[in-house]
Amino acid sequence: MINKLQLDLLKRHVGPFLFCFLTLMFLLLMQFLILHIDKLIGKDIPFIVIVDLIITNLSYMVVLAAPMAVMVGTLMAFGRFSELNELTALRASGINPLKVIVPVLFASVILCVVLAWFSNSVLPEANQKARSLFIDIRLKKPGFDLNPNVFYDGIEGYTFLVDHINKETDSLYNVTVFQEPTQQRNRAYIKAEKGFLESNGSQALTLHLFQGSILEHQGNRRGVSNIVQRMNFQKYTMTMDLSDMSFFRSDPSERNRSERTMSAQAMLVVVDSLRKEISKLKNKLAVTERLLPAEEYPSDIPLFRERIAREEERAGGETTVKKQAIESQYMLPNSFDDPELQHSFIDESVRKLKTYKSSLENTISNIEWRKKRISRFLVEVHKKLSIPFACIAFILFGAPVGIMVKSGNFGVAALVSAVVLTFYWVALIQGEKLADRLYISPFSAMWTFNILLSTIGIYLIIHITTDYKITKLFTKRA
Repeated sequence: MINKLQLDLLKRHVGPFLFCFLTLMFLLLMQFLILHIDKLIGKDIPFIVIVDLIITNLSYMVVLAAPMAVMVGTLMAFGRFSELNELTALRASGINPLKVIVPVLFASVILCVVLAWFSNSVLPEANQKARSLFIDIRLKKPGFDLNPNVFYDGIEGYTFLVDHINKETDSLYNVTVFQEPTQQRNRAYIKAEKGFLESNGSQALTLHLFQGSILEHQGNRRGVSNIVQRMNFQKYTMTMDLSDMSFFRSDPSERNRSERTMSAQAMLVVVDSLRKEISKLKNKLAVTERLLPAEEYPSDIPLFRERIAREEERAGGETTVKKQAIESQYMLPNSFDDPELQHSFIDESVRKLKTYKSSLENTISNIEWRKKRISRFLVEVHKKLSIPFACIAFILFGAPVGIMVKSGNFGVAALVSAVVLTFYWVALIQGEKLADRLYISPFSAMWTFNILLSTIGIYLIIHITTDYKITKLFTKRA
């Protein structure tokens, strides 16, 4: 049963946690917009699509911001608790300070479980949806936008140049159009004194031209434009297909998934299949083909003799240098009396050795590639648990540090949190890179700093809640 003091301490966490969480979410959102704003503007993308893209990317921001907010909230709450001498009053009453830490630690366990579920169930689907939207936006061509004295080639097959545009009437003056050849039309150069554009929905655009001329290349059967036809017109109409410029939203479920868009269960299935493939490749290496078994020598000797005869026949009676016998340190080549047969046997053995070497290198490369893929998948599996577990590690570390600092000031909490979080994320990112290159295991990459921080936190909790000091251990031994 939680008493009033424990409940009061829990309430003190809520304000700093929410403030820090919302602040970090805002900063991460601004970082996202700054990085990707150039991909979103100038393409006539529907506003609802941009909103959907931002919402889907909020998922990974939640996973990153929550542990950091826990760190700041813990330092502020326990720092304020110690600053007001409540810890001293608690000890004077004969109450162990550990009792006020346990409820907060229990709340962090609940938050860890929720974040772990979120990372495994919600985050992969959000990442897949965001990835699909990014691909659709990248494939979207910019909208039709003419500027005076600037070539525009946004519509496939056409290049436009306009001297002047009347913004009030949307009239175009001194219009030049270069038309590329297709199966339905020839290459053409179109010049007009004026014109205007008429939109036919989002799929087509009509250009009305007045008082101009057309130079059209007439192609022959071979497709060579050797005849040019000139035509003058008072009015000429061109209809252009804009379907490529319209935004098309694909189904995310139809796209392939990467390790960041899969649940832990799905990644473990892939890891299991990759391990089976590695076992098959290793078995293939273990059961190698023997080059020339001893019992096959008699049957292979006629084959060597036939090959020598065919080579002599192809030589056409030309004079060839007779090969000398080889004195080898190995018994097998010396067992042949015929030097030609001896050389043929050695050449065949070298050929098979080269073939085996190439196969061996290829197999080793395949095994290495699969090991790296396994490591990447396992890193993501451990990450889905290690980042949520940071909530517990930050409570274990932040609670005693906040009590020892004796300051509930936001600036102090932010400074300590910035130092710890910097080391934490650097260790996480570098650990992931090292694990991807097979220098360390995925477990070590994702859990080392959590274990280190938790160990330090547990020691500090023991230090402030009991009379135990590590120096006493060395004093007794001395």
